[in-house]
Amino acid sequence: MSVPDGPGKTAVITGGAGGLGLALDAGLRARGWSTVLIDLPGPQLQALAPLPNRRTYGCDLTDRAQLRRLCQEISSTQASIDLVIYNAGITWIGASADLSDAAHRKVFDINYFAATDMAQALQADLRRAGGTHLAISSVAGFCPLYHRTAYAASKHALEGFFKSLRCEEKPFGVRVVIAAPSFIATNLGRPEGADAQTQAAVAGHSGIARPGSAADGMDYMSPESAAQHILTGLDRRRDFLPVGRVARLSALLNRFFPRIFAAVMTGRIAR
Repeated sequence: MSVPDGPGKTAVITGGAGGLGLALDAGLRARGWSTVLIDLPGPQLQALAPLPNRRTYGCDLTDRAQLRRLCQEISSTQASIDLVIYNAGITWIGASADLSDAAHRKVFDINYFAATDMAQALQADLRRAGGTHLAISSVAGFCPLYHRTAYAASKHALEGFFKSLRCEEKPFGVRVVIAAPSFIATNLGRPEGADAQTQAAVAGHSGIARPGSAADGMDYMSPESAAQHILTGLDRRRDFLPVGRVARLSALLNRFFPRIFAAVMTGRIAR
């Protein structure tokens, strides 16, 4: 798949009403693609202007039956599905001692199971199109990340699934790509509309938070810059995309000097 070959092609993007989802949407539509954006029902999704080459759907992706019905509807209304971007996600910030079972499972339900359920539901469509699965992972998908035990675990699991899926889908002409951004400023300092737990996490206490909202990250990228890195990586037919300077350095440092990486990361984030 070459991203510039857009006319007649459709991309499905989960977390489509968020910063990175919208940046990917804009980048693909600028190349002639049609897009299908999926996010939780609510004002953020409703605020998106109707466009002839973009459809929007509200869906709780953790509801397996609801997700399956939506995938069937998308399959029946689109001529083809050429790219699925698994972008929906949340984080959990805090010490592992404070991580509840409910929060742990919620992170996995959204970050892992929603993506893998959708990959199975749209597998046949991507095989027909010779399309691409694009999983949005994180530096936490291949490195440890301070005060992000549940998040890192979910992203490690996500990468394990999609790396293994790559082997299965290759005979069908389907690509499987993993993008691993570092910190993207999608909701930085803007927890408005969030519940008390999210606001506490953004303020530096334990809790569920939207990606890009916490203040303890480093070297934040804009969603537009991250999207451009990802689309350029797709153009170049790369299977793994460390997105941004921090992600590239983290991949190298963690691979060859894991103890140094852990010390540097812990010191920077904890401070």
